[in-house]
Amino acid sequence: MFINKNKYYIYIENLRSINLDLVKIRNKFNLIYRNSLKKESLNDMIDFIRRCKKKNIKLFIANDLNYAVKTGANGIYLSSYNKAIIKKKKLSLNKFEIIGSAHNFKEIGIKIKQGCEKIILSRLFKTEYKHKKSFFGITKFNLLSKHYEHHFIALGGIKTENLMKLKMLNCEGVALLSEPKKKPAIIRRLF
Repeated sequence: MFINKNKYYIYIENLRSINLDLVKIRNKFNLIYRNSLKKESLNDMIDFIRRCKKKNIKLFIANDLNYAVKTGANGIYLSSYNKAIIKKKKLSLNKFEIIGSAHNFKEIGIKIKQGCEKIILSRLFKTEYKHKKSFFGITKFNLLSKHYEHHFIALGGIKTENLMKLKMLNCEGVALLSEPKKKPAIIRRLF
């Protein structure tokens, strides 16, 4: 099975969440490091990012611009609750990217104002979280992504059972949050 999307984003909580030696396909994977409570040491993170760059894997640091710049990350990930405007002119790095996540029209507008080049749009499919009942579905997601000129990444409820539905999406890529932790084989099934 091969799901033809340009990019795959995987959320990680710590550097041991993924074995970089197993990543064989280059220029497809992106990692989003979102552990704000206990950050890795600066040296460990710099070494990890160096290893990622050798494999052409981009790494984004969640919600901490200073840490992202210090470590040499490829960019910053702004979660949906982060409303801070980043002055891209202040970033002297040409290749520094800003990506963000959104759940509705209002949050998409905020992410555009923040200068996000890609927006991770969540919740594509229904998930088992009881407090989160709404989701887009294929049709609504495609209509929404056509309305905006931004590049969208699909997130939410992507499981082994619904991988074939991803072919119908009008998006640049997909993001995986919990499924790789439960079933690591899902990453192999994407290709």
